[in-house]
Amino acid sequence: MYQHLYKETVLFFPSAGQTCHAYCTFCFRWPQFVGMDDMKFDARECTELVSYLATHPDVTDVLITGGDPMIMNTRSLAEFIEPLLAPELAHIQNIRIGTKSVAYWPQRYVSDKDSDDLLRLFEKVVKSGKNLAIMGHYNHAVELRNNIAQQAVKRIVGTGATLRMQGPLIRHINEDPASWAELWTTGVRLGAIPYYMFVERDTGPSDYFALPLARAHEIFQSAYSMVSGLSRTVRGPSMSAFPGKVVIDGVVTINGEKLFALQFLQARNPEWVRKPFFAKYDPDATWLDHLKPAFGRKKFFFEGDESGEAALHGPAGRVIPIQPHESMRDRRASDSQPDAA
Repeated sequence: MYQHLYKETVLFFPSAGQTCHAYCTFCFRWPQFVGMDDMKFDARECTELVSYLATHPDVTDVLITGGDPMIMNTRSLAEFIEPLLAPELAHIQNIRIGTKSVAYWPQRYVSDKDSDDLLRLFEKVVKSGKNLAIMGHYNHAVELRNNIAQQAVKRIVGTGATLRMQGPLIRHINEDPASWAELWTTGVRLGAIPYYMFVERDTGPSDYFALPLARAHEIFQSAYSMVSGLSRTVRGPSMSAFPGKVVIDGVVTINGEKLFALQFLQARNPEWVRKPFFAKYDPDATWLDHLKPAFGRKKFFFEGDESGEAALHGPAGRVIPIQPHESMRDRRASDSQPDAA
C-alpha cells in the first residue's frame, strides 16, 4: 500500500517490512502489530507504486516505512528499491527509509551476514544520482554511545547516503535537554544530521508518555541552546497532526494575551506551509486538538467554514476534507504522516 499525503512525498509500506526491531508502547503504528488487518498498511510488490509515480511527476520523494523496512534482508529490500531507479522515474530525487534499526539493531549495518550487501545497495542508489536518506529513529542519547551504533552511522554515511536523526519527546524517558543535546552533537560528529524532535502523538497510552506542549517547547529550546550551529538543523517540537506537521515556534504575549506561536512545516494544503498562526496558551495541552484559536476566533484558519470542513487540496487534485468528529479523531494517528516529510 502507498499513501500520497503531500504533493512531493509518497509513503510506501512493503508487507515484508511490517514488523519492527522494537515494540514501543508509545508507537502510533499500533494497527500494524495487533491483528487489525483492515487498518494495516502493506504491499507485497511495488508495480502499482511505480505506475503511480510514473504518472505523478510532481512527486520527488518516496518514503519506505513500516513497521521497519530494515527488518528485511538485502535481497528483499532491493526488490522494492531498485525499481525506483528506473529512467522513467527520474523525477524521484530522494528515497527515504524510516528505521529504528540504527539504535536497536546497528549490527544490521556492521556484522549481519548481508550487511556488506546492504551497503552496496546504498551505494548503488547514490551512484544512480538519487539521494538516499536513512531516517534514523533515536529515543535517547544512550542509544548512540556504544561502539557498534557509532560504527553503523559511519558505515551508512560512508556509502554516500545521509542519516537523519529524529525521535519523539517521551515523558519518563528523554525529558532531559542535555540528553537531546548529546544525541545531536554525537550524531553530527559521526556524520549524521539532526532532523526532528516530535511531540508524542495523541494515541495509545499517551497519558503516560505525553508532555504538555509548553514543557516540550522548553525542553527543545534548552537543548537547542546547548549545541552549535551544525546541530541546529533540527526542528521541533513538531506535531504530525491530521492537517499537517505543526511546529511550536515559541510562547509570546500579544496585547496582554499569552499565546503559542505555531506554523506548518508541511501541510496537506501547500498554501498553509510556513503560515504562522496563534493559539491560546494552555499549560496542560498536549496536542493540536487541545488548542483554541487566539484573538477570539472560533476556528483556526485550516479548520474551514462554519460547516466544520476545510478543503485540503491534496495530491493529484484530490480534495481531502477535514472531518473533526470523534471517528476521524480516533483514526488520525494512523492517517497522518508517519515519519518525516
